[in-house]
Amino acid sequence: MNENSQYLGPFYRFAIDQVGVGVHAIDKNGKTVLYNDQMRKIEGLHSTDVEDRSILEVFQFEKEESTLLHVLSTGKPVNRVKQTYWNNKGREITTINDTYPIFEQGQLIGAIEFARDITALERLVYQPLRRYNEPITLSSLTAVSETMRLVISKAKSAAQVRMPLLLIGEAGTGKDLIAEGIHHQLTPSNDQFISLFCHSSDPLLVNKFREELKNVSNSTIFCERIDLLSLELQKELLHILQTSTGKHNLFIASIGSDPIDLVASRSLSRDLYYYFASMTITVPPLRERKEDIVPFVEDYLRRLEDRHGQSKVTIDSKVQELLLSYDWPGNLKELELLLDETSTMLTMESTLTEDLLPVQFRYKLAVQDKSQVTASDFLLTSEKDLMPLDQYLREAETYYLQKAVEKFEGNITKAAEALGMSRQNLQYRLRKLRNARN
Repeated sequence: MNENSQYLGPFYRFAIDQVGVGVHAIDKNGKTVLYNDQMRKIEGLHSTDVEDRSILEVFQFEKEESTLLHVLSTGKPVNRVKQTYWNNKGREITTINDTYPIFEQGQLIGAIEFARDITALERLVYQPLRRYNEPITLSSLTAVSETMRLVISKAKSAAQVRMPLLLIGEAGTGKDLIAEGIHHQLTPSNDQFISLFCHSSDPLLVNKFREELKNVSNSTIFCERIDLLSLELQKELLHILQTSTGKHNLFIASIGSDPIDLVASRSLSRDLYYYFASMTITVPPLRERKEDIVPFVEDYLRRLEDRHGQSKVTIDSKVQELLLSYDWPGNLKELELLLDETSTMLTMESTLTEDLLPVQFRYKLAVQDKSQVTASDFLLTSEKDLMPLDQYLREAETYYLQKAVEKFEGNITKAAEALGMSRQNLQYRLRKLRNARN
């Protein structure tokens, strides 16, 4: 042993507190013996909250979900595990963990975990491009394909005309980005961009909009998915728009499919359609403009590099092949959510490889490769293909929960409400199913 080792204690402690990752160590009984300053910042706790206490007393997760306790019970390290949990003050935390067993003279004496905080990144998942603190301009949108170039060209023309505009396209195609891009293209510029999310037929929604609009002028108002309002509320919305004259507001609306079909099925008011129909722009689905996929991913990674100081990441050719082979029913939003989850696994990697893609995405590719078979066909194809019941139920639950999340365009809170469970419970189930497939 080095003769100076007796003096190294303070140096070790200082180094542990200065590193940029959280450090949490427990003894063989699960009690905390080391908890550094960075981990306190991540979890919002003090040393007195955790020292000499079992981590199950401090954090709300099942025993099998704790990477520290898992490593303690198996004696084997686990690396790059994404974990979402709640501290005893109800704060949600998401980290990427590397966890190792600690041995002394061949005996397991505890476990230590190094955690990288990605909580803030996770909370920005549903705010495309805004996470970079940049205005969403038409020039910042990926438009390599001829169809998207035409969309951008029409959007620039719409900004010059400043007339009511209707954006048509499937969910997740980026109609909201086009609307805000038009807002920033206006000359002279409008003061603010306001979104009205018409995803409900609650009368209070339109009433609140009516009151707020009384004090709004020289603004761009984007009415997202007006076809999701009831016909009665669409009639009220039209009245509000028609009476809001002389305030120099620009109104933009979006719908999810062909307006003629929506009018015929009484999902869209004919009069409201005519109000916006003087100018229309159809935003094509991602499956019809796959030339934009790889450039979008490259742009996403570049922004991630600029924003978070990460090293330059290239895309493996196999990953490009998989991205181009998928049909993207959730369109640009689905691609972005995939990148959001994948990016949390990028630490020191210089290449985005297939093993970094989420298991759910590979599952979707497997379903697609079976010629778009139904869930039941995928899970049970013939008597010879019978799988164990627990595996069947796990696959069925995965499929059902994933479809629920997709239905609400990735909004976990709304999906949980529709499923009759808490947001925390749904997140826990999705995470547990994802881990089981790894």
